[in-house]
Amino acid sequence: MTNGKGDSLDAVFRALADASRRELLDRLRAENGQTLNDLCARLAMTRQAVSKHLAILEDANLVATVRRGREKLHYLNPVPIHEIAERWIGKFERGRLQALSDMKKALEERTGE
Repeated sequence: MTNGKGDSLDAVFRALADASRRELLDRLRAENGQTLNDLCARLAMTRQAVSKHLAILEDANLVATVRRGREKLHYLNPVPIHEIAERWIGKFERGRLQALSDMKKALEERTGE
């Protein structure tokens, strides 16, 4: 049994697993709101390959598109990546920060501060 959130996280991880898709996300992070032509001009990929990767990124909600006249602009959506950070990395950070806080308290008690 799966839930919608788990399915969406799976799609994000699958999308991020490919180096070409990460490259597209990096390009959008550097310059948001690019057209397909803009992205193709800066990458060593065919237009068809870029379109396919963008579709996967859109399905994973990592890229949002906006129509401007006849152009379709692509924007990075950082929310799914933030959710991964909160769910996976944040939990590890909390434990590490608590351990550092406990160590600081123990040292202060030993030195009488």
